[in-house]
Amino acid sequence: MAHNWRFIRYGGFDQVFIDRVEDLENLPELDQKLWAALACPTRGLEMDSRTLDYIDTDKDGRIRAPELLEAVRWSLSLLKDKSVLLSGNGLPLLAIDAGTEAGRKLVTGAGELLSRLGRGEATSVTVADTEDLAKVFPPAMPNGDGIVPAAMATEPGLAEAITDILACTGSETDRSGDPGVTEALIRQFFTDLALVTDWQRAKVSEPLADATPAACEALLAVEAKIDDYFSRTQLAGFDQRAQSALNGSEDDFARLGAQALTLSSEDMARLPLSLIAPDQPLNLLSGVNPAWRDRLAAFKVLVADPLTGMNLHSLDAAAWSAIKQRFGAYRDWQAAKPAVPQAALAEERLAALSAPGVMDALLELVTADLAVADAADSLVDLDRLVRYQRDLKTLLNNFVSLSDFYTRRDKAVFQAGTLYIDGRSCDLCVKVNDMGRHASMAGLSGTYLIYADCVRKGSAEKITIVAALTAGEAGKMIVGRNGIFYDRNGDDWDATVVKLVENAISVREAFWSPYRRISRMVSEQLQKMAADKDKAIESKATVHITTGTAKIEQAAVTPKDAKDAPKTPPAPFDVARFAGIFAALGLALGAIGTAIASVISGFLALAWWKMPIAIAGLLLLISGPSMVVAWFKLRQRNLAPILDANGWAVNTKAKLNIPFGTTLTALATLPKGAERSLKDPYS
Repeated sequence: MAHNWRFIRYGGFDQVFIDRVEDLENLPELDQKLWAALACPTRGLEMDSRTLDYIDTDKDGRIRAPELLEAVRWSLSLLKDKSVLLSGNGLPLLAIDAGTEAGRKLVTGAGELLSRLGRGEATSVTVADTEDLAKVFPPAMPNGDGIVPAAMATEPGLAEAITDILACTGSETDRSGDPGVTEALIRQFFTDLALVTDWQRAKVSEPLADATPAACEALLAVEAKIDDYFSRTQLAGFDQRAQSALNGSEDDFARLGAQALTLSSEDMARLPLSLIAPDQPLNLLSGVNPAWRDRLAAFKVLVADPLTGMNLHSLDAAAWSAIKQRFGAYRDWQAAKPAVPQAALAEERLAALSAPGVMDALLELVTADLAVADAADSLVDLDRLVRYQRDLKTLLNNFVSLSDFYTRRDKAVFQAGTLYIDGRSCDLCVKVNDMGRHASMAGLSGTYLIYADCVRKGSAEKITIVAALTAGEAGKMIVGRNGIFYDRNGDDWDATVVKLVENAISVREAFWSPYRRISRMVSEQLQKMAADKDKAIESKATVHITTGTAKIEQAAVTPKDAKDAPKTPPAPFDVARFAGIFAALGLALGAIGTAIASVISGFLALAWWKMPIAIAGLLLLISGPSMVVAWFKLRQRNLAPILDANGWAVNTKAKLNIPFGTTLTALATLPKGAERSLKDPYS
């Protein structure tokens, strides 16, 4: 018979109950169109990351429905008492099905682990027992992963060999957490090592014994420049007309003269090594380009003088060619040096590593490690099973259904904590990696969203969260406001608002919004009128002061006869014009007064019980449209875009309607039984 599923309607969609073993066994048969989500990320969730990594078998950073189903199937296959998957932390050993080979390995591995931990008499295994892999898999003991850390090498010289391999070829991470080497890394290292040892065997005699490496370096530093010098002298000998140009043009020296010169100047270094003359030897002591003087002096001391056995003052082309020839074979050998890290090892280390049996001894350590693979894998499977036993039910109730979120019994795995700000607390807080990308999609949720950067004193860690404001009013919520964020561990973070996505918050806010808009408009108009009046008064005063000053100055220079001349009489007062204005104002005030009087008289004429109804009707007439619009918008708030923007694949429209939204944001209220005085001396 088909399994009898049970559903309950939360958030506007049917959500399945998963609280029986039969539910787990038949989960593959549940139509995935009825699942709340089909995928979720492995990071940013309030759940053990190792559990999530175990479920994420393809290691792509996401958990999909098939991977979750496989985790449930694998867990059920190992248990005799399958109900422990629904019981929380602590896996009884008797619950494991020892009748199967995999079950027997788990029981054996659990016994060995408990013995290592000094709890051999224990009858159950918890996550705390397997939490520290360094205890489960000590670095000095084989653990079956084929990776050998240095601590596992007990024979003389092998630990040092592993250290050299780690430095030259890289490493893998052992189950103990230490870096180690694998068979592939060992073989690669010794293959490259053979190239270095073969190259060393082909070493040619050194022209200057122990001083050859430094001498070769000194030679290479000036070789191109000395070649250039002798080429120029030969060209000058071919045609003396070239001599002037070969020594550098006047423009070159003019450009140098305009600079603040140093011996490292590139323009100076481009000039010839010394003054060019036909077939002229190179003077090693004087007349040298200052930019090359030190390098040429090192060449003289380390190369030219030791090879010739004398204190050379100059060098001709033939002697220069002989010096290069003496270094030819050595330089060819140096050029053939393998480009591998092993070439940088000291000769004594190369000799020790090349000794017979070193590579074979290391490969034997890998073989010994792999020999306990079954037993070690059983410990890994044990760690995996105890974590599934603790966490699978929680993940199912946040993936197949969202019951943890909607029942409010516990916070959902995507809820990072609680944000306290502006006299309220917001419970729907989600960690965000990319705020810009998240906001572009999360805005479709129809929810008022607060993005905040959170930091802790004394810690370099910083997180960004998005909090849903689902009750109350926006108030003075602006970018830059500060609050406190408490994460799921109870740690407090300083939170600063960095972005707002504004949407409707509550019907209550919508009720008062018309009056706030009217109040704001009246306030802005009054402020504008006052500002205009103030500006007009200031302008008028400025005009009067300017005019008065001009009159005083004019009176000081005007002749006495001009002062006594008859003045132009002022314009007569226009009685008819101002009578019309006063009449219009009177009519307007009369009409307004009549309307007000009619409303008041009509209201007073009502029966006493009708008066509240009339007031309520007036309020509804003003606020009703805003409330209706807000009501429809609030009913359409949706959790899915908030999670999808973080990498989820929510499979339904998970509504955050008005009743549920009020439970996600708590407003400030006085404690029950608190005394309150309404007398405010500063009201």
